[in-house]
Amino acid sequence: MITELGHFALILALGVAVVQTIVPLIGAHKGWNSWMEMAVPAATIQFLLILTSFLALTYAFVTSDFSVRLVTLNSHSAKPMLYKISGVWGNHEGSILLWVLIVAGFGATAAWFGQNLPKTLKARVLAVQSSIAVAFLAFVIFTSNPFLRLAQPPFDGQDLNPLLQDPGLAFHPPFLYLGYVGLSMAFSFAVAALIEGRIDAAWGRWVRPWTLAAWVFLTIGIALGSWWAYYELGWGGFWFWDPVENASFMPWLFAAALLHSAIVVEKRESLKSWTILLAILAFGFSLIGTFIVRSGVITSVHAFASDPERGVFILFILLFFTGGALTLFAARAGAMEAKGVFGFVSRESALVVNNILLAVSSFVVFVGTIWPLVGEAFDRKISVGAPFFEAAFTPFMVVLALVLPIGAMLPWKRAKIGRAVKQLIPAFVLSIAVLALVWAMQTDKSALGPIGMFLGTWLVAGSMTDIFSRTGRGAIAGRLSRLTRLPGADWGKFAAHAGLGITMMGISGLMAWEVEDIRVAQIGETFQVAEYDITLEAVGREQGPNYISTKATVIVSQHDDGIATLYPEKRVYPVQAMPTTEAAISNGFWTDIYVVIGDPQEGGGWAVRTFIKPFANWIWAGSIIMALGGVLSLFDRRFRVAAGAAKTRMEGVPAE
Repeated sequence: MITELGHFALILALGVAVVQTIVPLIGAHKGWNSWMEMAVPAATIQFLLILTSFLALTYAFVTSDFSVRLVTLNSHSAKPMLYKISGVWGNHEGSILLWVLIVAGFGATAAWFGQNLPKTLKARVLAVQSSIAVAFLAFVIFTSNPFLRLAQPPFDGQDLNPLLQDPGLAFHPPFLYLGYVGLSMAFSFAVAALIEGRIDAAWGRWVRPWTLAAWVFLTIGIALGSWWAYYELGWGGFWFWDPVENASFMPWLFAAALLHSAIVVEKRESLKSWTILLAILAFGFSLIGTFIVRSGVITSVHAFASDPERGVFILFILLFFTGGALTLFAARAGAMEAKGVFGFVSRESALVVNNILLAVSSFVVFVGTIWPLVGEAFDRKISVGAPFFEAAFTPFMVVLALVLPIGAMLPWKRAKIGRAVKQLIPAFVLSIAVLALVWAMQTDKSALGPIGMFLGTWLVAGSMTDIFSRTGRGAIAGRLSRLTRLPGADWGKFAAHAGLGITMMGISGLMAWEVEDIRVAQIGETFQVAEYDITLEAVGREQGPNYISTKATVIVSQHDDGIATLYPEKRVYPVQAMPTTEAAISNGFWTDIYVVIGDPQEGGGWAVRTFIKPFANWIWAGSIIMALGGVLSLFDRRFRVAAGAAKTRMEGVPAE
């Protein structure tokens, strides 16, 4: 009964979404207030109906209702409760239902908290957002129905993919979807503004919180996925340039560019065309990511589906929304004439450079991702791996890191670069000192580590210089007091830029100084890896809730002092007959000690893989700090205080 209720609610939601798409658009065009106001209750009802549907599916998973086909294929009665719940979105049908729920959730949030938006703009934003929901609700109902029943339910299910039975992967998809779908709000604002022919400072202020929220969620989602790959796959890597990883990284880069570009629209009413284009491309690349994951064009541990028919449906959605928005963008080019002017040396120019670097780097990733697919279309096998991405992508990030602190210090409109550079001299000297120290400490190593440490220190020290410069002049005590009263956006910028620097230091340090050891070790044997002594103490078998584990006990010591006892595992999930590797990691501020147990060897002993990973945790610490920066900016009170004034201003501004 509950399953049928969920299915019925989903069909009703499609009907409501169609009404929400059409009626407010007509009302905004005709100036009919009652028709425009219908968008708010429609957005609320649509969200509640899809939420009902999602909760019904969750109930089926939690209660192990194996009469539901999706539950049978992706759950098992012995599975822990966390993974029963995460199994709801650990498959194609459930994950796309979550996708639609978040689309409706963002639309409802805009309806509830958008009281200060002009009526026509609000109606059009909610209508465009609902049109996205219509497309994906149709996709769910007609090609990916999660509520299909089985005529003869089995006694138990086939279990969830063991790789997905992990806390990191339980939360990674929801955060990623919140980021993907959050960019749909920026897209809706862009298309609504194009329809109205009005893009001004008020629009820039409205679109920024939605983009910030999407960027924060994407940052967290990507970091969770990277962390999961690091400790779960047993390879010791944090990023593999997998097509699905790239599919989330490309919109993240565009969202970062959109954030900076929207600031210029808000402050100076410049870069209007570019900002609208970025909003369209950011969501367009989110749809490309959805297509890559669900079309079957690639094979990946991240892929949800391999059905070409579903891929064609998503491809039509991609072409309709992205192509339609770009067509409207071309038709409305005259409405986006820049009002503010700025000098060649100014913060606006620095943000243009920032945007170009981020956008081009995203296109580089895109080319590397789709090139093998293009080759296959012409019967040519082409492999594009990490060496290509590292060689083609890294230079743009190096230049970005170099110019970011300088650009952040420049005033609006016109600036003297010498003044900003003079303030950054201490930060530069510190960065050079770190580079020299690291270079002196390492022997027979590449320049990657020292240069990465220089760039990371430059970003962190430059961010500190920037925020301290905003306290004016005078006694240190007074400046420190003013530091606590700075707006949230200033602290957000500081945290985001510093977090990027910390992540850069973590990546470069790990890649430059990692030590790897692979050997066959006997029980009780001690061997040395770098400056650590590793002892394989014991290996035994344990029974988990839905798996059988081969579990090792490994003692790590240094100079006869015990550091950690690690328990790496190799699990086998009988239902899916699939093994997984559970690495054991001793996390440290400077270094991780990473141990993986392999298979027993014919001559006795066990395969043991050991990594010494310097600065590994700095990668995710930097990501957390970047996300925190976005949150601080998101809660800047100026977004709320200026909303009322922005409404009045926008209603009185004619199309340019």
